[in-house]
Amino acid sequence: MESGIQILIASLTSTGAGITIALLVLFLAWETIHPFFGFFRGHAKERGRHLFRNLVLGLLNSVVVALVFVALWAGTSAWADAHDLGLLHVAMRDGPIRVVTALVILDACNYLWHRLNHAVPILWRFHSVHHSDPHMDVSTSGRYHVGEIVLSSLLFLLVLVLFGIRLWEMLLYQLLAAAVGQFHHANISIPSRLDRALRTFLVTPAMHKVHHSRIRREMDSNFGSLLSVWDRLGRTFRLAGIPREISFGVERLDSPENQTVGGLLRMPLRATARTDETT
Repeated sequence: MESGIQILIASLTSTGAGITIALLVLFLAWETIHPFFGFFRGHAKERGRHLFRNLVLGLLNSVVVALVFVALWAGTSAWADAHDLGLLHVAMRDGPIRVVTALVILDACNYLWHRLNHAVPILWRFHSVHHSDPHMDVSTSGRYHVGEIVLSSLLFLLVLVLFGIRLWEMLLYQLLAAAVGQFHHANISIPSRLDRALRTFLVTPAMHKVHHSRIRREMDSNFGSLLSVWDRLGRTFRLAGIPREISFGVERLDSPENQTVGGLLRMPLRATARTDETT
């Protein structure tokens, strides 16, 4: 049984990396052929620089998680499992229902964590790196400050214990959330009817474009990562009247010196306060 779980974990890790790369290539091609916004039309070098700096941050974060936090999650999960700690150990037997419940719990926690990142000034300083991208596309899905990744990874150590979630369930959730994250960050056009049908369950491009608006009341909406239900329950669901008029980014963080790898890593030291943003 233990060897089977180890095989599953290894499979999820390798599959996750493969799916992430495949979707990145797919959405980059889609953005080239049929973009929603014409950010980089006729500016291939600018698009290349934008892609490079976002991918560097994404790669740095992946390395930190792989080298540090996967082992910590594994040890914490195994310890909780051995001591039957956590809600799922107490309330549910192994099986598909438990797995689905674990995924739903992780997504709910991600929603709450995301809201905190917008509400708590010190957390916003790190999270603003993600929002400061004036040209949101699929590469923005990996554009997070390593400090935010460290903090969220530490938080999920507590989540693993409180709910008795196993490592492979955590890795499965991350795979699904990453895939949907690439989809709803991508600068792509999909039929409005399809977006409307998908957002019954999932976070879609129409939803997440609003979240990346530089207008505060729009930015402070649509916090979901995977499922759209949390924004409906939390009354943070919002759609834009005219999506093509959305302007991305964060006021005072758009300067060229901020939009470099070094500038993004230093951004938490000078990120604008939430109260200074457009309302």
